[in-house]
Amino acid sequence: MAQKAAKQQASRNSAILKRTHLISLSINALFILLKFVFFRTSCTRKTYVLYGLLTAPALVIEFWFERIGRPVNAPNGELKKAGEDLEAKGLTEYLWDVLYWTWGCVVVVGVFGDMAWVGYLVVPIYSAWLAWTTFGSMKEGMMGMTGGGGTGGTASGSTSNRQKKMENRSGQKMQYR
Repeated sequence: MAQKAAKQQASRNSAILKRTHLISLSINALFILLKFVFFRTSCTRKTYVLYGLLTAPALVIEFWFERIGRPVNAPNGELKKAGEDLEAKGLTEYLWDVLYWTWGCVVVVGVFGDMAWVGYLVVPIYSAWLAWTTFGSMKEGMMGMTGGGGTGGTASGSTSNRQKKMENRSGQKMQYR
């Protein structure tokens, strides 16, 4: 079967996008129902502004996933492009995390009120932590490659008993890169 992997990718992406759109629609409809029907007295202009500003990233991410992940078929029905893998690691995985967190915040705000938007601060904190750990591991890797990272193999600078015995037998000290 020609392009079996591409066809599987296309069907998987279509299913993921359909599920994502349905979840987003239901969560936003639940928010509107809760805020504008049941908790109408607590709904202010601030509610509209916060809802618009803080759900915008989720909508942008969702439309981005739609753009890169939706399979494209030729006019004769043949698969032209399967779309990018929506289950990929890295940036795609981070965008899914932001989308899920936004959905959770929308539900919590719908139930508990506008002050729950403070929970959305986790996103920039998480971003900063990811950047810091990524930069830190890159920095350590680069230090090991250039030789400026200290002792290399031993963290404390002391040698093990086995290394001492080997040095005594051969008469020369072990050198590490």
